[in-house]
Amino acid sequence: MGSAEQISQLAVDGLMVGALYAVIALGYTLVYGVLQLINFAHSEVFMLGAFGGLFACRALVPGDGATPAGLAAAGLVLVGLVAGAAAGGAAAYTLERCAYRPLRRRGAPRLAYLISAIGASLFAFNLAGKEFGRQSVPVPDLFANRTVVTVLGAEISTQSLVIAATALLMLLAVDHLVAGTRLGLSIRAVAQDAECAGLMGVDVQRVIVVTFVLGGLLAGAGGFLYAMTFNASYTMGFVPGIKAFTAAVLGGIGNVRGAVLGGLLLGLVESFGGYLFDASYKNVIAFTVLVGVLLVRPSGLLGTRLGRPA
Repeated sequence: MGSAEQISQLAVDGLMVGALYAVIALGYTLVYGVLQLINFAHSEVFMLGAFGGLFACRALVPGDGATPAGLAAAGLVLVGLVAGAAAGGAAAYTLERCAYRPLRRRGAPRLAYLISAIGASLFAFNLAGKEFGRQSVPVPDLFANRTVVTVLGAEISTQSLVIAATALLMLLAVDHLVAGTRLGLSIRAVAQDAECAGLMGVDVQRVIVVTFVLGGLLAGAGGFLYAMTFNASYTMGFVPGIKAFTAAVLGGIGNVRGAVLGGLLLGLVESFGGYLFDASYKNVIAFTVLVGVLLVRPSGLLGTRLGRPA
């Protein structure tokens, strides 16, 4: 298997990527929990958020290309996160307003939602390719890649530490929002029974919009964090989007903590699987594990709906 240091490094790398998968997976889980529909345009929301954060950072980086350090760099990361989240939230709101709400008002069949979401995804994908270019665009290097923490032999760079800490804070914030606030209670009520929630005074339409926007905020911020390591491109949403969807299904789609668990497990499976076999087989290994889990537990590891107690 390798030395203890190698195992630690693989675990750390897997958890870093898995935390990002979990952030994106929450968007799928929240929308599915409320509407019982998969948002197949979520990967493009992720991509647009990455570009929103990228352009905000580049606008503030000095013209000579010098990269700020210390608090200035941290400030740029915060700006990128806010801009990315805003872009993702705006994209998600537009998606709900144009692609989902008209169909919902007409009582359209589920297939219509699928076609509408795929159409919106293709529109955003091609528009981004035309406007942002076909080449990947790097986010300014805001942190030197020196090792700042060593855990059981695993080296964690400043950038990786910031990404992991930010993703963890977002995951904790969403868990608290859903489990411990009045808005979260409304979301869970609509997820349990939208008609009954409406009769009890819950504004179902508002909850749906808020859920879409919340998923977009997470996807946009997650997109910027992802681009900090892997750059931004108009094609960047597809693979992470599929992985995040896999994480949501693995953990139990509709379950917030299941999405987090699924993301972390998927990251670990990819990391160790790529080491044991070959890096080119990471996707195959991840999806094979998904199929195996679903054969044993079709509802996922924590397969309860958002409105039901775990």
